[in-house]
Amino acid sequence: MNRRDVIKKSLLATSALAITASSCSPKTKEPEKISLKGKVNHSACRWCYSKMPLEELAEAAQELGMKSIELLNPAEWDVMIKRGLTCAISNGSELGITKGFNDPNNHAKLFEDYKALIPQAADRGIQQIICFSGNRNGLSDEEGLENCAIGLDPIIKLAEKHDVKIVMELLNSKVDHKDYMCDHTDWGVKLTRKLGSTHFKLLYDIYHMQIMEGNVIATIKKNKSYISHFHTGGVPGRNEINETQELNYKAIMQAIHEGGYNGFVAQEFIPTREDAIFSLREGIEICDV
Repeated sequence: MNRRDVIKKSLLATSALAITASSCSPKTKEPEKISLKGKVNHSACRWCYSKMPLEELAEAAQELGMKSIELLNPAEWDVMIKRGLTCAISNGSELGITKGFNDPNNHAKLFEDYKALIPQAADRGIQQIICFSGNRNGLSDEEGLENCAIGLDPIIKLAEKHDVKIVMELLNSKVDHKDYMCDHTDWGVKLTRKLGSTHFKLLYDIYHMQIMEGNVIATIKKNKSYISHFHTGGVPGRNEINETQELNYKAIMQAIHEGGYNGFVAQEFIPTREDAIFSLREGIEICDV
């Protein structure tokens, strides 16, 4: 199951919060506490741990010293909030990844969805909501850029009013999200400049951008003012970010920190170990520069 399937399933069935322990995989071992340096705000993406009840994942996050579990729906936010955690970036429209702002036919639905979400997020202290360009479906990059700007403009004005950021994710179109439009940093930066608002930024997914363009550290340094969120993932395979893959996450995180970034870094790899929380702990330790 990939992220798109998990998001779709979650949006259709928020009642999954009530899932019983008997229908889930066995409870993972209680994670050991980590002595974190406090320079990185750690988060993790819910969909990567979909076999665990959200409450159990939140408890593990607390034990690990994390501050967030993200990509949640509004009905799930309070599971984090009541534990002193947050949702660093919320799910957005139910249209998902493939039907985004580059198609004017989606604009009315997207506006209604974000019009409802933004005030709710502001009220609960959720500072960012994700959005997507959508698939190309034959559109040129220029047409898609213009359509995105038109569709996003009224939503960004609403986001400014409530002091919430709308954040578009950079995804690869080679392996995981065929035909997705916002698949290069330069395209996302052009859209950010066109909108000209501090309330519209990019989610730089390190896994996806390594696949699409490489040169990760230099790209992050060059475009740091346009980025307000990061995701991790091992390349190739999108699994643990340890020595089994090709990226040096210690060096990447050090570059991010030295660039003055003070937002969240979220683990978005798919654990291969039976004890998924052990892998999460390892990822946090690697990124805690």
